[in-house]
Amino acid sequence: MKLDGEKLRGLFRMKAKFAMTGAVATTVDYVVYLVLVARFFSPVVSNIISYSCGMVINFLLQKRFVFVLQGSPYRAFGLSLGVSLGGMALSTGIIYGLTQLEFFSEHQYITKLCATGMVFFYNFYLKRYVFERKFI
Repeated sequence: MKLDGEKLRGLFRMKAKFAMTGAVATTVDYVVYLVLVARFFSPVVSNIISYSCGMVINFLLQKRFVFVLQGSPYRAFGLSLGVSLGGMALSTGIIYGLTQLEFFSEHQYITKLCATGMVFFYNFYLKRYVFERKFI
């Protein structure tokens, strides 16, 4: 499939909006994670709770500002939830693996940042498919 200049610019704008809405949700996720891991729970449990908070915020923002919904909002939410749960599993696995290393175990803010960066593209392309039924 060949992409012309206008399609590439549109895809870039969509990724920029996705990144901005994701930044809001990620900030919530990140702050909740750091509070929970510092005071209450293990990194894995903290990630599951914080990622869930960010997941709901992210769905609402993306539905409103990023993607043009094709089909039922209930179907989109269910599929988005499935994608997000996959992202949570991926993120939690990355955090679990990294915290086995002393450096990452002692620097949770870096651990969470690494996991978040690795999961970004997984989330973008699968959620775009969920909302718009397109990968590119």
